[in-house]
Amino acid sequence: MTEIHEFPMARAAGCPFDPPPPLRDLQKEGPLAKVRLWDGSTPWLVTTYAEQRALLADPRVSADVTRPGYPIQAPRIGAGGTISFIMMDDPEHSRLRRMVQAQFTVRRTESLRPAVQKIVDDLIDDLLAGPNPVDLVEAFALPVPSLVICALLGVPYADHDFFQENSKTVIRRSTPPEERAAAGAGLFEYLDALMGEKLADPADDLLSKLAERVKAGEMTRQEAAQMGVLLLIAGHETTANMIALGTLALLRHPGQLALLRHNDDPRLVASAVEELLRYLNITHSGRRRVALADIEIGGQVIRAGEGMIMANDIANRDPAIFPDPDELDIRRDARRHVAFGFGVHQCLGQPLARMELQVAYRTLYRRIPSLRLAADLEQIPFKHDGQVYGVYELPVTW
Repeated sequence: MTEIHEFPMARAAGCPFDPPPPLRDLQKEGPLAKVRLWDGSTPWLVTTYAEQRALLADPRVSADVTRPGYPIQAPRIGAGGTISFIMMDDPEHSRLRRMVQAQFTVRRTESLRPAVQKIVDDLIDDLLAGPNPVDLVEAFALPVPSLVICALLGVPYADHDFFQENSKTVIRRSTPPEERAAAGAGLFEYLDALMGEKLADPADDLLSKLAERVKAGEMTRQEAAQMGVLLLIAGHETTANMIALGTLALLRHPGQLALLRHNDDPRLVASAVEELLRYLNITHSGRRRVALADIEIGGQVIRAGEGMIMANDIANRDPAIFPDPDELDIRRDARRHVAFGFGVHQCLGQPLARMELQVAYRTLYRRIPSLRLAADLEQIPFKHDGQVYGVYELPVTW
């Protein structure tokens, strides 16, 4: 039995982009290992790419957080009604997912590219006209996806301080349960109030489309507000961290940055995004599941009722799938990564995230070709305490 008191495992000093060494060791030993969590439970940790994909696509594997044996990340406070559809099984999962799926197709997302390009250009204009050096997180990485998701949902960007701070509280692993519950409740009340406004006076935005579903009896107002919470948090936190951390990774790999900056092929930009998603893989809590039946896999038997944690950061460094996995190579075909998950629960917003990252990366380094760090790596504060990995600040100059 491999015992840990907290998952994810801590990264080694000086290796901010690499998975924790204990995860590497477990992957070498075999695809599955038992681990001990904060509550004494002992789920299976799945470390290899093939086994993760197989389990995430297996109908005998449940995402239902309310099932006994599900490996929850932290103590929960509060009653039901606040569970996201991503922690449900079909048919409820697919019913709720269908309510918004049409807004996140590749075609719909591509129609937003000019608007996202303008947001990025305007922010870079402000960046160049403002102080130097500057914190790239505050001035660029966080505003880009926040402005995009606010426009898409119909959330006033003027409220960004409120929802960004509460989002950070919800996803910070070190947050006391009571504070996490209060922040989550505050976000729900905020989105529920907005839903009330959209019910009374709809506009051309996603929350208004959800309000139409509520009026038609296809979903409850509570479900619509909770959907809004999920989309608001996921829509800015993950992409913001990828913009900042991806920039740091490229600045630490100047040859790769030069290759991206000086190439006009949009296919290389798309390839760079996929490789950075694979290489960085900013969700470090693993995808959590529970077995509905006995499953024989990887030389082990996962019994019905036993939990599973898919450690996607180490799966994306699996040498059986990605040769030289610890090398950042933006010319690599990394599209098979599991940064967005796999199966029916794979990330709904991945087309939007990909497009935003393509626009942000391509534009920033070309418009500010001399961009460089304004601090030593050791001085940069990393989010070791968050469910979404990144940096709290990224001082840059040019």
